[in-house]
Amino acid sequence: MTDMSHWQKLFEEKARVLYPSTDPSNDYLHICRVVNMALKLAKEEGADINTVLPAAFFHDCVNVSKNDPRRKEASRLSAEAAVEYLKSVNYPAQYFDAIKHAITAHSFSANITAETAEAKVVQDADRLDGLGAVGVARCFTVSGLLARPYYCDDDAMAEHRTPDDKIYTIDHFFVKLFKTAETLQTATARKEGQRRVAFMKDYLKQLQSEI
Repeated sequence: MTDMSHWQKLFEEKARVLYPSTDPSNDYLHICRVVNMALKLAKEEGADINTVLPAAFFHDCVNVSKNDPRRKEASRLSAEAAVEYLKSVNYPAQYFDAIKHAITAHSFSANITAETAEAKVVQDADRLDGLGAVGVARCFTVSGLLARPYYCDDDAMAEHRTPDDKIYTIDHFFVKLFKTAETLQTATARKEGQRRVAFMKDYLKQLQSEI
């Protein structure tokens, strides 16, 4: 396949419909950031963009709420829906299995090992979007939608208690986000992840000084 620009334009049009603005943490702009990072990582890591591009665009095409008991199934459902869409637009079938694996394995909660370079790239691109300045914004967006307070009033940084991100926003940094940074698999993503985590730790210091 040579004309990826055709597919990218088509996928962009579909993504604008699939990802509503009702959840800014998981909207079209999130998809754009993940796609752009995935393409960058694919170039650095030698991954096949014929798999990476559609997988990045449709990795979240079935949206399951963060507090839904079916959350662990979201990536599998997205993979199946993505392939059905790709069939409908006559995308080359030789990539379907690789695309399904890349989408299924991207999820942190699904806990599926990324076994290909393409799956690692898509997983890293998505996880990087949970870190740094954008990651902080997305974290607070989700907690706002779920009506959770920013922090525990008598121990904001969980220094003397077990962090619980089902109750407090900031606790998500400790429960998941910092751990996510440690799971990044490509060298390029790990370097970027370290830079973003440093910002987040500075943010927490600033927050603590203000409260």
